Amino acid sequence: MTLIVAGIVSLVVVDLLQLFIPRVTKHAVDDLAGLAADTGRLFYYALIILLLASLIAVFRYAWRRCLIGASRDIEQDLRNRIFAHLQTLDAAFFDRISTGDLMARVTNDINNIRMASGFGLVALTDALFLGTAAIGFMLYIDVQLTLYSLVPMPLIVVSARFFGRRMHRLYQEVQAAFSDMTEFVRERFSGIRVIKAFARQEREAALFEESSRQYIRKNMALARVTGAFFPLMVLLANTSTAIVLFVGGRQTITAMITPGDFVAFISYLALLTWPMMALGWVTNLIQRGRASLDRINEVLCAVPAIADMPGAIAVTGRPREIVCEGVSFSFQAGLSPSLRDVTFTLPAGQTLFVLGPSGSGKTTLANLLVRRYDPADGVIRLDDLDLRRVRIDDLRRLTAFMPQEPFLFSATIRENITFDDAVPDDDPRLLEACRQACLDKTIAAMPEGFDTLTGEKGVILSGGQKQRVALARVLYHQAPVLILDDPVSQVDPETADRIMENLRSVVRGRTALVISHRPAMAVFADRIIVLKDGRIIEQGTHQELLGKAGYYAEAWHIQQLEERQSE
Repeated sequence: MTLIVAGIVSLVVVDLLQLFIPRVTKHAVDDLAGLAADTGRLFYYALIILLLASLIAVFRYAWRRCLIGASRDIEQDLRNRIFAHLQTLDAAFFDRISTGDLMARVTNDINNIRMASGFGLVALTDALFLGTAAIGFMLYIDVQLTLYSLVPMPLIVVSARFFGRRMHRLYQEVQAAFSDMTEFVRERFSGIRVIKAFARQEREAALFEESSRQYIRKNMALARVTGAFFPLMVLLANTSTAIVLFVGGRQTITAMITPGDFVAFISYLALLTWPMMALGWVTNLIQRGRASLDRINEVLCAVPAIADMPGAIAVTGRPREIVCEGVSFSFQAGLSPSLRDVTFTLPAGQTLFVLGPSGSGKTTLANLLVRRYDPADGVIRLDDLDLRRVRIDDLRRLTAFMPQEPFLFSATIRENITFDDAVPDDDPRLLEACRQACLDKTIAAMPEGFDTLTGEKGVILSGGQKQRVALARVLYHQAPVLILDDPVSQVDPETADRIMENLRSVVRGRTALVISHRPAMAVFADRIIVLKDGRIIEQGTHQELLGKAGYYAEAWHIQQLEERQSE
């Protein structure tokens, strides 16, 4: 705020100094017209103008440094604020809004707000102060001539209001089209390997061309409005000049005003021309910034559905048990529920294995347990506490979650596992986590070892290697609650068997929920549930379920047969 005030003060000083130059010019012209000027007097006038110009240069630098610098600070603060807020929003928000749209908002929209808060503030200050002061000096010279010169002013106000509304609506449409185009490009770049594998380059290029044309069409509609607005401002400004030239020239001839007054009046009108044109420019900037601010506010005003309740309870130590009672959940109203009346108890220090066909709700259950979503009906309890009453930070600290689709950052293997690139190679926790995930030999074979860069989304690693890095990340952080969603789905059978053996010791003493399509992983589980169409259709121990000859027994026997055939 201090920078903005200092900048506005400097800008006002610049405007004031500019207003004195025509007064100096008036006296010089009157002296020349009256044949009273000599070399010394002209040098005196020139020296004053040079001094005023020097002061203008100093204060102009000051206001640019303060106001433009402040707009950059606003840009930085706003971008940081949006990023911080986005990290508080729930998974459902990101289900609704695309990554490309968010990218457009934190780049293009914030840039528009910066321009509105920087040069927009400059143009507005000039339009108000310089314009008003110039009119005051013009009235001092001749009231009648000033009134004539202001005849086009009402048209400027009406035009600004008329065009401003249309520009605001069109700027919103342009920004929306830019968001769509950004998302299109982001998605195609992410899937470039699929596009090339299916030889879809020409088709995708044609689709991008259409998206680009749509963006151009919106911009051209906007350009037609702004293209009419700016020339109209120039026309009205020059209309004032023509009026002054005709009326003021006649007054000068009839000696109603002096030649110096006439030249000064023209100079003040020239100073007024900028505020009149700035009114068009500031309208453009403000409307663009306002449209962008509306889009930014949509994000900043988004309230996370998953948040700490008032009086949320802190949970420390090791949890005792997890209980689901009548849990149901649907991602959207009107869609078939992903979970229906799911009830089970997972005692502390025990392992629950969840099995079921694709689309049965296994991953949805895992997401509910870590509060990515909240159940529509029923309740999930941790240590007799409704999960919604537990502080989210405590829940995430107590829970290590490995999602079904592992995500790796474009960083080193070390940083992907530890979130800290300063952890040494011989760190016992790091080495043990990699051993348990059967990743130690893979890393040892890499020339850079833990310093190997994984590339975007782990592109240089195979699917199995990415999954094992994600598993090592979970094991490294040693949380008392483990939730593993299909942890060996992309790993070869031999490595998967070794990982399962390692997990036997890892889950001992921890509360663990393991999801997998491989019934062999259920052998060391204390209890097993089978989901189908969002319902629990079987539950019990390994031996109990084999005796029921249901879905679990069938899946177990099929896997045993496949393993015998592969030997």
